[in-house]
Amino acid sequence: MCVQDIEQASDKGMDPSQFLDAQIQNQSPSLNSSPLASICENTAVAESNDDPVTNFVPILRSGEWSDIGSRNYMEDTHICIADLAKKFGHQCLDGETVSFFGVFDGHGGKGAAQFVRDNLPRVIVEDADFPLKLEKVVTRSFMETDGAFAEKCSLQDALQSGTTALTAMIFGRSLLVANLGDCRAVLSRLGSAVEMSKDHRPCCTMERMRIESLGGFIDDGYLNGQLGVTRALGDWHLEGMKVLDAPGGPLSAEPELKLITLTKEDEFLIIASDGVWDVFRSQNAIDFVRRRLQAHNDVKQCCKELVEEAIKRGASDNLTIVMVCFHSDPPSPAVVHRSRVRRSISAEGLQNIRYLLEG
Repeated sequence: MCVQDIEQASDKGMDPSQFLDAQIQNQSPSLNSSPLASICENTAVAESNDDPVTNFVPILRSGEWSDIGSRNYMEDTHICIADLAKKFGHQCLDGETVSFFGVFDGHGGKGAAQFVRDNLPRVIVEDADFPLKLEKVVTRSFMETDGAFAEKCSLQDALQSGTTALTAMIFGRSLLVANLGDCRAVLSRLGSAVEMSKDHRPCCTMERMRIESLGGFIDDGYLNGQLGVTRALGDWHLEGMKVLDAPGGPLSAEPELKLITLTKEDEFLIIASDGVWDVFRSQNAIDFVRRRLQAHNDVKQCCKELVEEAIKRGASDNLTIVMVCFHSDPPSPAVVHRSRVRRSISAEGLQNIRYLLEG
């Protein structure tokens, strides 16, 4: 299990091994889902459209901020598109707006991250099933973009690199998050952190099982001794990771999806590269953002302050944050019920100790 798995187990008051068993049992799709949720691995949808809690229209406000941190090169990038169909001249069903947000954390160069940022949204829109079968469209588009980047690299060797990718699409009251790698999306629901993605790292048990079943291995915490993530786009130059036009490589380009129906209790969504989560727990970030929104209600300023706080806490990686609010007003004061499970040390504390020991 990785730190995120252990945090979730502790928050539920469960033994980590019991939590893992529950995770495995819950892998099958929900039988009580909306049409858009039909193939989603982890789906939560509203049970009744008549419920005043669920019957509302989100008012979207977004902001972003990036910083190179202490690195020599900036390999993060991001994108915010208010109307995806309009951006690419596509006529969307019933005039509905599909908003698109993404964070891409490159490694080994910035070529892959920038290629995915510039091409993935267009590939999604141009899919024949957009937007009715959105989950299938997104999965196909991630893998199609990965193949297109492989072809590009065969012509321009200097582009060889890889990237994680985390996207969020908002369609009416539906929020679809697609994750590939170790960026993270966290939703604030009346002040409580709701994980919208899982970190794809070699330390995570489910990822290790998938990798080993495909002939890969984990060596000293790295996929095939080379990568610190287990899912990514690009990295075609790394031997034994992927095979063009053939599924089954240990480095997967298939995103994990999570679809929910937004309600008025959902306040905002944070999407950030792993540099932020190295020093913030999910709930810690939600608490910080709520306080800043209550102080000034400026989404972009809030992103800037979160990045600055991460740097103060010792973040050493590139840092990128995209945030989407679902209301025009700031979050109201809320009482968040915390777990009674005692923690001897926080996740960020453990991370700082690890850095000191490694240093």
